[in-house]
Amino acid sequence: MSTAKKTTTAGKKVSTNEGFTDEERGAMKERAKELKSARRGIKVDPESEVLAKIAEMAEPDRGIAERVHAVIKASAPSLTPKLWYGMPAYARDGKVVCFFQSAAKFKARYPTLGFSDEANLDEGAMWPTSYALTELTAAGEKKIAALMKRAVS
Repeated sequence: MSTAKKTTTAGKKVSTNEGFTDEERGAMKERAKELKSARRGIKVDPESEVLAKIAEMAEPDRGIAERVHAVIKASAPSLTPKLWYGMPAYARDGKVVCFFQSAAKFKARYPTLGFSDEANLDEGAMWPTSYALTELTAAGEKKIAALMKRAVS
């Protein structure tokens, strides 16, 4: 079976057979590794893993991720840091509530703070589930803190 690749108009390499980008396949491999470690009962400090993943990021994503981590820890201390598809994430009872995705993860223009359906952010019939973070100002940190308090309420 051929694993030929083509380049999309966005410049991403996509396998013509599988439909996943190299970045998506990489994220799936990281998730499989996370699940395998959990199944084998390998004890790790999840916060140390998150901090190590953040340390691997290039600037400015690393600085933004460090601040997001600090804001989440302060405003939603009930959440547990963990890796999720190789990204820093924060969970309640093992279920991811939010996650930080660096721009490099999927070759995006900017990093994002995303929320899962576990977050209590419902507002009418439509609400944002992801926020672009081009820089993190004091006002941005305040908004994230408020979102996190609402998400875990």
